[in-house]
Amino acid sequence: MKNNYINLSNETLQNLLKYGDKDVFDTIYNRFWKSLYGYAYSLYNEEEICEDIVQDVFISLWEKSKTIDLTNIEAYLFRAIKYKLASHIRGLKFISNQLITDQKTPQLESSERNIEYKEFEKNLLSEIDKLTPKCKSVFLLSRFEFLSNNEIAIKLDISVRTVEKHISDAIRKLKSTIHLN
Repeated sequence: MKNNYINLSNETLQNLLKYGDKDVFDTIYNRFWKSLYGYAYSLYNEEEICEDIVQDVFISLWEKSKTIDLTNIEAYLFRAIKYKLASHIRGLKFISNQLITDQKTPQLESSERNIEYKEFEKNLLSEIDKLTPKCKSVFLLSRFEFLSNNEIAIKLDISVRTVEKHISDAIRKLKSTIHLN
């Protein structure tokens, strides 16, 4: 690794990463791996899973390095860890539910919850579709593609304040139209 990268700021490193420089990537990896692993482990106490998730986040960063437009690499990495862990946990719940179903044990309560969840999800997606096109676009980029407000503003060529307003409007509308039991 080139020693002259070690003292560079995060912002400079994220800008250099776009050129596909492996030494820059290695510097980012070495700078953030330990803290990302610590964060993942604080959320989910499984060493191997946390190591795999941190590794997956870095692989994804490297694969997207030439096309990704980052405004804060540290925030991006921590957010990516959080969402990878959430996906992993959702996957475990799905597998667990699948095992219960495969055993053909009567789990009426679980089945009812699953049906309620699917109905809620269907209603939510239907209500999202009713948002104005710009509001819907901002909301989906924020909540489903996990972009920061600043990244959305840059991508859609609008102000951060407009992004915040669209997200706030979307959440308010969704809360008023989706009823939780």
